[in-house]
Amino acid sequence: MGEQERMVEAILFATADPVTVTELTGRMPHGCDPAEAIANLRKRYEGRGVNVVKVGDAWAIRTAGDLGFLMQKETVETRKLSRAAIETLAIVAYHQPVTRAEIEEIRGVSVSRGTVDQLIELEWIRFGRRKMTPGRPVTFVVTQGFLDHFGLENARDLPGLKELRSAGLLENRPPPGAALTEAEEGEADEDQTELFED
Repeated sequence: MGEQERMVEAILFATADPVTVTELTGRMPHGCDPAEAIANLRKRYEGRGVNVVKVGDAWAIRTAGDLGFLMQKETVETRKLSRAAIETLAIVAYHQPVTRAEIEEIRGVSVSRGTVDQLIELEWIRFGRRKMTPGRPVTFVVTQGFLDHFGLENARDLPGLKELRSAGLLENRPPPGAALTEAEEGEADEDQTELFED
């Protein structure tokens, strides 16, 4: 392949928008003939996965028309979880298998159907076995997708309290039953109210 063909090829590959011969001439060293290089490149790319095509008065390298079906655009949709969903997910992860009633008991508020449905739709939790208790309630467990998303081999790899505190995700609180000052009790009550608001 001639040096000027290589230059034209490099420009067409690197540029998202079609490039005119005039623009190619301006970029290439004096004395080059981009029109000739394009004619040679068109022949070279015939029948390949990509072709040199004319777009208006400009040129571009594009996927061969018969292979367009391979170029599906996939986008990742970012959805922020609600506080209720995060709390529910954490309870399922740390207490699995867990029933809806147990989740509500731990959170201190009822769990809306939408919260559980969202986590199931994300494929982060799934239905587990029914509990052998009156009414045989269904349980929830985390999925392989949840473990994969958070880089865990299994649920036992979830961080413990010490790790969560050292990462700044939990406040350093005194152990249950420890005496609190009046000011600390007020702060604790405020935190609890905020934590369980839906």
